[in-house]
Amino acid sequence: MPLCQTYLSLQLHIISSTGEEREREMASDNGEFSFPRTPTKGRNGLPKIQTHGKKQEDQICHDDSAPPVKAQTIDELHSLQRKRSVPNTPIKGETQPAFNAVVSEEERQKQQLQSISASLASLTRETGPKVVRGDPDRKSETPRAHVTPTHHVAAPTSDSSLKFTHILYNLSPAELYEQAIKYEKGSFITSSGALATLSGAKTGRSPRDKRVVRDETTEDELWWGKGSPNIEMDEHTFLVNRERAVDYLCSLDKVYVNDQFLNWDPVHRIKVRIVSARAYHSLFMHNMCIRPTTEELEDFGTPDFTIYNAGMFPCNRYTHYMTSSTSIDLNLGRREMVILGTQYAGEMKKGLFGVMHYLMPKRQILSLHSGCNMGKDGDVALFFGLSGTGKTTLSTDHNRYLIGDDEHCWSENGVSNIEGGCYAKCIDLSKDKEPDIFNAIKFGTVMENVVFDEHTREVDYSDKSVTENTRAAYPIEYIPNAKIPCVGPHPKNVILLACDAFGVLPPVSKLSLAQTMYHFISGYTALVAGTEDGIKEPQATFSACFGAAFIMLHPTKYAAMLAEKMKKHGATGWLVNTGWSGGSYGSGKRIKLAYTRKIIDAIHSGKLLEAKYTKTEIFGLEIPTEIEGVPSEILDPANTWPDKAGHRETLVKLGGLFKNNFEGFLNYKIGSDNVTEEILAAGPNLE
Repeated sequence: MPLCQTYLSLQLHIISSTGEEREREMASDNGEFSFPRTPTKGRNGLPKIQTHGKKQEDQICHDDSAPPVKAQTIDELHSLQRKRSVPNTPIKGETQPAFNAVVSEEERQKQQLQSISASLASLTRETGPKVVRGDPDRKSETPRAHVTPTHHVAAPTSDSSLKFTHILYNLSPAELYEQAIKYEKGSFITSSGALATLSGAKTGRSPRDKRVVRDETTEDELWWGKGSPNIEMDEHTFLVNRERAVDYLCSLDKVYVNDQFLNWDPVHRIKVRIVSARAYHSLFMHNMCIRPTTEELEDFGTPDFTIYNAGMFPCNRYTHYMTSSTSIDLNLGRREMVILGTQYAGEMKKGLFGVMHYLMPKRQILSLHSGCNMGKDGDVALFFGLSGTGKTTLSTDHNRYLIGDDEHCWSENGVSNIEGGCYAKCIDLSKDKEPDIFNAIKFGTVMENVVFDEHTREVDYSDKSVTENTRAAYPIEYIPNAKIPCVGPHPKNVILLACDAFGVLPPVSKLSLAQTMYHFISGYTALVAGTEDGIKEPQATFSACFGAAFIMLHPTKYAAMLAEKMKKHGATGWLVNTGWSGGSYGSGKRIKLAYTRKIIDAIHSGKLLEAKYTKTEIFGLEIPTEIEGVPSEILDPANTWPDKAGHRETLVKLGGLFKNNFEGFLNYKIGSDNVTEEILAAGPNLE
């Protein structure tokens, strides 16, 4: 017996009424009860209660104004808690419905799963597992739609083709948090709300394990040989590694699939699909790529490029071209990338950057390893530099709009960010020095390899116990002054950042166009500890275009495009040293960030163009004699060295390193026939 029947001992029911009695009931207060004029006896002689305006439902008494939930069990109630809004992606092609046709959710899911299943198909057997939407661990939910792809053979060729692989598609950060914490050891929520996780044995990129397929097309297009980051492999070896990666992913109960965009310029954006085994990797790419709207996903179609991240599984070291159990393989013809033997998420980010370095110049668009911000008056500045030079820090300026911190395109429309997020170094991060980055580390942010207090979950940014290359990946909108969409007009200033470990480059120099090209091609800096696997302390290095590890064409091709665009749009080149002053690494001190910010402010405002300049020896750099807020004595490195003879000796040594490095580019022409001589003359003069 229902509770409210016991309570009051009253039987609630509707009494049929006719005539005047019915009219009186209609006139009574709606939604409540009244006593009939002629009482009807109930139990124990009490009058029966008549209800009006509500239909009795299974004799359950409701004592509130809200309708009851429809769930019959706790599991059903929980299922109602989660709004079903997971997007679905159809495939474009012959089966695509007419423009104004209505596609059912079931049909859209089927088309999407066919596309993902085709991605996961084995090349050798032309088959793969059946795919099904949803998490296999949510037993209480109704199973989501699944599809048996049309390319499956009638008779299974292996056990893998008999199983289902569950596809967790474009999950939200909250869902990925749940997945990571529940299934991935080493995943925790920090006190700021960010997700802390571990990248495994590799805590940095492995550039020596990167491979690019050399075929008839790439043979003549790509940069090969000495100094090139493109280590060749053949098509067959790539397919062997692809098969290994896909087989591993298909053996799992579930994989994570992200369909996203690269490049905020809608005319030139690229569609990418990332298939991975870890929720951490899926959340990382959710943050780093551009997140499509639900409407954009519905018309996403077939991706332009696909990543198979099987980093938890090693490659076969006995496979041709392999030198370790790690391999990052790029096939530009197939528009695919395979990752084996490393779980460091930065491999995905930089792999896609390499793809853009190949695809964009084909469209006469310059791809750039740079940060970018814009002033309130629309003046845009590009910041070139390797990791650790301050590119992210200096481009993230609360007085200016952030367009992006790392990867950009410069097209006929202006500049556009390639990514949808930022990947900031966290070592020694502080709220005072870098408030915007510090405050961006909150719910939704992925933190790699950081150390935190076991009880409070507060991160110790100075702790290098796991690695010096601690990182945070967050959506760009986490920066309060981010410009959304991340596009801007043509740049006014081109700033080349160098972390000079020798301590002889000035804090700032104004460059001619030829000098800008020389230093852009040279890409001198110090390789900061932890940026790459095995690096423990800063080392002098040259990286063409300030990103040789990612470029695909010869550096002179990018330099020629940069010079053309700077000349056309009147941009000024600057060389800024964020490294050491008063001595080399170990004896001098690193230039204060506060001074560097004052220098950058003077560049943005245009005041530095009006300053008085003197020229340095050896490198022939023009340096200002005075900058507001910066001690004048540090503007000329010769003034800061107590050992004057040591300063000149070190300056000559660095000049020699520049000249030796540039010899590898002497056989290439840039633009017109006489430009190469101009660039050579812009380098250091040791005579």
